[in-house]
Amino acid sequence: MAAEVDGPLKRVLVPILLPEKCYDQIFVQWDLLHVPCLKILLSKCLGLGIVAGSLLVKLPQVFKILGAKSAEGLSLQSVMLELVALTGTMVYSITNNFPFSSWGEALFLMLQTVTIAFLVLHYRGQTVRGVAFLACYAVLLLMLLSPLTPLALVTLLQASNVPAVVVGRLIQAATNYRNGHTGQLSAITVFLLFGGSLARIFTSIQETGDPLLAGTFVVSSLCNGLIAAQLLFYWNAKPPHKKKKEH
Repeated sequence: MAAEVDGPLKRVLVPILLPEKCYDQIFVQWDLLHVPCLKILLSKCLGLGIVAGSLLVKLPQVFKILGAKSAEGLSLQSVMLELVALTGTMVYSITNNFPFSSWGEALFLMLQTVTIAFLVLHYRGQTVRGVAFLACYAVLLLMLLSPLTPLALVTLLQASNVPAVVVGRLIQAATNYRNGHTGQLSAITVFLLFGGSLARIFTSIQETGDPLLAGTFVVSSLCNGLIAAQLLFYWNAKPPHKKKKEH
């Protein structure tokens, strides 16, 4: 009977959540306190949870913009720099064959960030420019993922993530400070990004051992924390109503 249960359970857990040696260690030898294997299991669960959650992280921001028919308070430069950082992480991880659980959210966040960038342009009356941006970005992404792209260039792109994240978040923070409110910035999205970047520090160290990737998430956590703090500070602040022109 144990063998009958062991088969399906093993197919579910190996290799998605555990390598076979850890499965044997925990479920065959019943060494439930084997720290290295527990760290792998925790990292895999966290990573897959972050990837699953990333499907919805920026949708509140998208819906808030669509509902208000406005992108007021959002910095286009900040959105673009965040897109650079996400693209760098995704391309770098794919090129280095890192596990999907260690970077998968970058793919879904990238798609949502591209949508937000288009909406910002659209609601600024620059729809044609927005469509051109989508086309150019698609071509650029295909080129970066091409085997013809040198590894050194991909590594440089990932290394540029740190300044891109810092500058992008500081631009958004400066916009919030100058406006005295956070406009159409979604609190749900900001806090989810902050929590996800914190968890990614652990999973990137555990699953990839890449200091460049881990360092990017450390910086990202600090910057996301700044925006989250501003959201709390400006929680009750409202954008000033624009006066209607008298006829």
